[in-house]
Amino acid sequence: MAEKNNFEEQLNQLQMIVNNLENGQLSLEESLNQFQAGVKLSKELKQELSKAEETVAKLIESDGSEKRLDPNDASAPKE
Repeated sequence: MAEKNNFEEQLNQLQMIVNNLENGQLSLEESLNQFQAGVKLSKELKQELSKAEETVAKLIESDGSEKRLDPNDASAPKE
């Protein structure tokens, strides 16, 4: 089983797809295939980013308990 690309590699791949689509040198079929691949990558990247945001939104207290950050006030944990 192939190892899944990391976030940065997937982001670079998405940027290459966007560049290919913008330059207009692809056939209609190639453009559609690239577009579909780009949409899939975009969804995967969004999921990974959401997971990362969830991780960052937690504070670990000295006693090991977790506190969630309030997204409206990142300086104050939720009670």
